[in-house]
Amino acid sequence: MACIAKRRNRLVIDFYDHQGKRRWKTLPMGTTKTEAKEAMRELEDQIARGVWLPERRIPTFAEVGQDWLEHKKANIRQSSWEMYARHLRLHFGELDSLKINRISISHVERFIANHRAGKLNLTTVRKLIVTLNQVMGYAVRHRYIDANPCRDAERPRKRGKDEGDIFSILNPDEIVRFLDAVTDRKFKTLFMLAIMSGARRGEILGLKWADIDWENSQIRIRRTFNSGQWYLPKSKSSVREIDLGPKMMIELKKWKLACPANDLDLVFPDKDGGPLEPTLMLRNQFAPTLEKAGVKKIRFHDMRHTKVSLMIEQGENIKYIQSQLGHANPTVTLNVYGHLMSSINQEAACRFENAIFQPTGSRMVAESV
Repeated sequence: MACIAKRRNRLVIDFYDHQGKRRWKTLPMGTTKTEAKEAMRELEDQIARGVWLPERRIPTFAEVGQDWLEHKKANIRQSSWEMYARHLRLHFGELDSLKINRISISHVERFIANHRAGKLNLTTVRKLIVTLNQVMGYAVRHRYIDANPCRDAERPRKRGKDEGDIFSILNPDEIVRFLDAVTDRKFKTLFMLAIMSGARRGEILGLKWADIDWENSQIRIRRTFNSGQWYLPKSKSSVREIDLGPKMMIELKKWKLACPANDLDLVFPDKDGGPLEPTLMLRNQFAPTLEKAGVKKIRFHDMRHTKVSLMIEQGENIKYIQSQLGHANPTVTLNVYGHLMSSINQEAACRFENAIFQPTGSRMVAESV
């Protein structure tokens, strides 16, 4: 049972913690009796929920963030861990020094508003919110706090087309110019496959000759190579078969004849027979070839976007596009690429009318006149 006492002209809460140890909490000078009672009720509530800690033992956000980061290290990909570490290092300065139990919904919403007002696009802000949510969730599990303030905070909404929606996409003429500018057969095949398959970079670098289905003109995605390590594909839906056209299959056959044998059976090995180092490949082959071809600067991942944009343009079914990309469901595909779809489709409107009125359409028009 807690009570309020007065010592040296300051109010003090005299109480027992959840382990039965007697403690005292000295309140700030000038605290009223009403405020003291409110503080006592909050303290008793914390003890009842098992989340009370002495003030000196309550960690800051920065300390909890580092603990969480260490905890995550063994359970996620190195690239994901580095992204989280970069987030905590660069973007959470306004929260770092706050005690974890002092971070409220208003702190979270202010954090979101400050970053939304800056130069970061919406996609990046949402990733920061994911990081913040996980740190606060870790604090809940370790009983530093009893509720996650991210849960009820208002999330940012999209205002028109966000910067993150804008892809650098190559048109067919630029694709041909780019591929014609590649002199090395290995990289010509690699870049062509990136465009023709829409596979992720790590999926292509991890591709083995055994993954190519020559009979059905497909490649099977079974693994990925990122940050110097091998991984299973990022999700269940990422394990898939990707259809390829005859020209791409011919190029793969030509490269198979020229490809040096390697113990890992890699389609695109480095000179020592191991996986290609992505940074060197981008710097020494990809970027110079774009410049040589006189094609605008794009990211490697934009070749995936190029594949999707051309498929949408030619009217391919969104479910088929989703399965080829390895997205979990068509909604993910639509969220990423929906803005590429034309809002004007007279052909579709005409097909719909014809399905209803074509047998009697002429008669109905004549009767109405």
